[in-house]
Amino acid sequence: MNKLCVLLLVAQGIFTAHVYAADTKAAEALARKNGCFACHGVDKKIVGPGYKEIAGKYKGDKTAEAALIAKVKAGGSGVWGPMPMPPNAHVKDEDIKTIVQWILSL
Repeated sequence: MNKLCVLLLVAQGIFTAHVYAADTKAAEALARKNGCFACHGVDKKIVGPGYKEIAGKYKGDKTAEAALIAKVKAGGSGVWGPMPMPPNAHVKDEDIKTIVQWILSL
């Protein structure tokens, strides 16, 4: 019985990791398609902050996802310096949500 439980947990972990990897690649592809990497890097600041820096700043903040979705959609300034982030009204809401969730998972 214990061997079966261990086997099921391992199988679940492998499946979950595979799904997460696919979701990660899809979210990164959406960010690339929508021009996000022109200003942001994963590990480093370009014009705007790096995605890992954003994830670190908002770690544990339950309101972060909604706030970042609104910021990406409408644009804004003052949080990461004087350079404003332009609005992204052309990006679908579900794509913004996927990208923001990916960033916060880093």
